[in-house]
Amino acid sequence: MSDVDAVKRWVGAAREIVVLSGAGISTDSGIPDFRGPNGVWTKNPAAEKTATLQYYLGDPEVRKLSWRNRLESPAWSAEPNAGHRAVVDLERQGKLLAVVTQNIDELHQVAGTSPGLVIELHGTMRHVKCMSCGERAPMERALERVRAGEDDPPCRSCGGILKSATISFGENLVADDLARAEQVARQCDLLLAVGTSLGVYPAAAIVPIAADAGARVVIVNGEPTPYDDMADAVLRGSISDVLPAVVG
Repeated sequence: MSDVDAVKRWVGAAREIVVLSGAGISTDSGIPDFRGPNGVWTKNPAAEKTATLQYYLGDPEVRKLSWRNRLESPAWSAEPNAGHRAVVDLERQGKLLAVVTQNIDELHQVAGTSPGLVIELHGTMRHVKCMSCGERAPMERALERVRAGEDDPPCRSCGGILKSATISFGENLVADDLARAEQVARQCDLLLAVGTSLGVYPAAAIVPIAADAGARVVIVNGEPTPYDDMADAVLRGSISDVLPAVVG
């Protein structure tokens, strides 16, 4: 029996599945990952500054570059792929306990996964937040101001710095989201870690939490991860090919 066949059987037998998804599930939708061989930060290490809170808050030039990058992001025109739709199929089968995602593109929700099942550990690029007063607003409103000539649009309520509602380096995760992610990891009987390098914490810690609680762990990723030895199965290849094959 192949690993794909074994995982397909485990999916069929599982009652509560958690999907831990990373950037690799969205690469087939045209959104590049960050740390892969062709990743955004691999090719341009300086771009990582735009995702680091101290540089973003302290340097107007970093913010201006961030706004230009947001305008040009391929995520705005990206469509969900077969990998995202396979996760929707798990929900239709009544097996999906939660999607814990490191992604900020909301493609799981666009594909049809119920928003209440998606735990966005790293936030969302589709909203902005004010770093002074905490107000949130749709990202599109801020991007309209950038298109109209504002290269670093301030908060309209208090004049503070606006940033995408994502979790930057140096910024704490939302405690409730992290607690919920750890809870579903302990509760599931199968964890599918899909398209994540499992090198960023605390998201990567979901894998040992699930394994220690007795869940089977399956890693689907193009590159090796630090947790491959802990997994019950490791499947290599394009996620939009592999995930539909095991979800059935």
